[in-house]
Amino acid sequence: MSAAKKIKIGVLTSGGDAQGMNAAVRAVVRTGITEGCEVYAIYEGYEGLIRGGDFIRKMDWDSVGGILHRGGTAIGTARSPGFRTREGLRQGVANLVAQGIDRLVVIGGDGSLRGAQEFREEWPGLLKELVEAGQLSKAVAARHPHLGIVGLVGSIDNDFSGTDMTIGADSALHRITEALDAITSTAASHQRTFVIEVMGRHCGYLALMGAIAGSADWVFIPENPPEDDDWPTRMCEAMRAGRASGRRDSLIILAEGSRDRAGNAITADFIKQLIEERLGEDTRVTILGHVQRGGAPSAFDRWMSTLMGYTAARELIQAKPERESQVIGIRENRVTITPLMQGVAETRTVAEAIKAQEYERAMALRGGSFTEAFRTLRTLVQSRPPQAGSAPRPLRLAILHAGGPAPGMNTAVRVAVRLGIDHGHTMLGVRHGFQGLIDGDVHEMDWMSVSGWATTGGAELGTNRKIPRGPEIYQLARRLEEFKIDGLLMIGGWTGYDICYKLHSERYNYPAFNIPMICLPATINNNLPGSELSIGSDTALNNIVDAIDRIKQSAVASRRCFVVEVMGRGCGYLALMSGLASGAERVYLPEEGITLSDMQKDIDEMIYWFQHGKRLSLVIRNEKSNPIYTTSFMCSLFEEEGGDIFEVRQSILGHLQQGGSPSPFDRIQATRLAVRCVDFLIDRALQGSADSAFIGYQDGRVQIIDLEEFPRRVDAEHARPKQQWWMELRDLTRVLNQPPRELSD
Repeated sequence: MSAAKKIKIGVLTSGGDAQGMNAAVRAVVRTGITEGCEVYAIYEGYEGLIRGGDFIRKMDWDSVGGILHRGGTAIGTARSPGFRTREGLRQGVANLVAQGIDRLVVIGGDGSLRGAQEFREEWPGLLKELVEAGQLSKAVAARHPHLGIVGLVGSIDNDFSGTDMTIGADSALHRITEALDAITSTAASHQRTFVIEVMGRHCGYLALMGAIAGSADWVFIPENPPEDDDWPTRMCEAMRAGRASGRRDSLIILAEGSRDRAGNAITADFIKQLIEERLGEDTRVTILGHVQRGGAPSAFDRWMSTLMGYTAARELIQAKPERESQVIGIRENRVTITPLMQGVAETRTVAEAIKAQEYERAMALRGGSFTEAFRTLRTLVQSRPPQAGSAPRPLRLAILHAGGPAPGMNTAVRVAVRLGIDHGHTMLGVRHGFQGLIDGDVHEMDWMSVSGWATTGGAELGTNRKIPRGPEIYQLARRLEEFKIDGLLMIGGWTGYDICYKLHSERYNYPAFNIPMICLPATINNNLPGSELSIGSDTALNNIVDAIDRIKQSAVASRRCFVVEVMGRGCGYLALMSGLASGAERVYLPEEGITLSDMQKDIDEMIYWFQHGKRLSLVIRNEKSNPIYTTSFMCSLFEEEGGDIFEVRQSILGHLQQGGSPSPFDRIQATRLAVRCVDFLIDRALQGSADSAFIGYQDGRVQIIDLEEFPRRVDAEHARPKQQWWMELRDLTRVLNQPPRELSD
């Protein structure tokens, strides 16, 4: 492509900053360069567009190096009153055309995206005015008759219709959850009530999901104000009952835009005053404020924003002038491309419904999962179960784990226990997995026995990987009969699925197995069928990315290659996604294997780039990528071939990937899946059905799949599903993390 015809793209960030914006900018720049375009960063948002000059800078590959892990926006953002004026718009056109730019990627909220669309619509008229004023020649104007726009939604509020998550929302939820976990410990020490105000404008997403993830006792959101005028009395009675049941801390989460049914603002100070006057309790207010925008982006915001930025650049390059402006979103872990103004209009509809006090409509517009989450929270926050259950026939439902521990297991148990008790059933906890069931280590769980479990990692019930064989199958059947178990919930990994399938297959030999069973996916390996993400895998991914951030800091002082080994067994999910989220140049997966020629090519690339000034090379290897070419072998090979050009270090992250408190995503998903599992067991048991199943989030919805499907959906030899959605992303690491050699010429 000649310089005269080369496509020139601009990228800017506008509105409030959001973690993940830098990952998106980096992806836009590097994708554009890889596609042969020139890419310009427009600093300070629309204000930089108007000022021009050094505010519009041509970027090279290294211009966006080292920003993937940074919060905020490296190219800045600012309010721009001038962009609302005709003169300002005209100057923006002149500055872009002077650089030959007629395509823009705009990263911001609905207001920023709406402004971009209006700018596009005014572009032809503004060009004409510049020509008439003698500020632009007709020939130059003719070369840029249209402005192409692609939007990315950067907003911690997660308030844009058309995408499951906006850039920054997951990271903001991390900040909120971290704060809630920290506040809980001091609140419990003093038996205090804390009122925590979170951001979100007219959207209650952060408040609602923060309340679920942080195990809050009450929540206020704009979409669903308290249903009666005397809500203060009801709230205070709930707080009092919580103390009476033994709860030492109380957390009330308040979205900043919350109001009552009459439209009156509900403030943190008002709630504090209520609690102190009516209950005489020591109450504190914490307004989290801009800490929610700060800090490094989560692993999800890194890889999701990277994928969206890559897609935005390609869409902009390929789009025809007549194609309307598009916005890049994500649904079901897949990128979506939809008309920009459709999303803007739908987003404004929710705010209008809230303003008009049409709250049922507002909740419906937020979607079914939002409504379901709110309904679930109302059950979980009860200080004690109802006096009389609603069950037509009380059931005895057992919960156990199998496989390795996974963050989020305790969250799922807590939800299952409380939902089951709320429906009037007896919930039994089995310690130490199926071995515990064989040993009769079964105990009844009450409402408060799972207090505090939502936020803790590990597995309080205990787990193991033992697979019952021979006489042990008979012993399991006897225990099910002995404890009169009507349904079984297994929360665990591959081992648990395998055992449940075995028991299901033996039901004709052992009548005790003729009960409903369901498997909830909980493993950091993310290697289970029927679910795109297993509980625990998001936490593990964040643990890996945090560790790699530290490794990279230690490595940049010298020319050094780090080979990082991650877990995953026969599934490369953690390796690939951590590579995408950390900027690794090379990722080795068990699905692809490793050959000597692969490593030779990678060594050649390393030597070339280290000789051209590179200081760090990052390689990520799944633990089972190859039984011969181990991490130690690879490091020795790289060290030998690298000679004096670069050093090599290895880092085997090990079980730190399984540890720590579950991420907000794992807590929320564990809650959602546990609700469906309990509903399944109750429904089937009351019908006298012996259906067995596994559950997961797939194709945009929670799906319950017959356990008979298990062997047909898996690659049993490698213990992973036959279909793995994330494998579609494996080429992105090379496109975005390894520059073409010609860029060094």
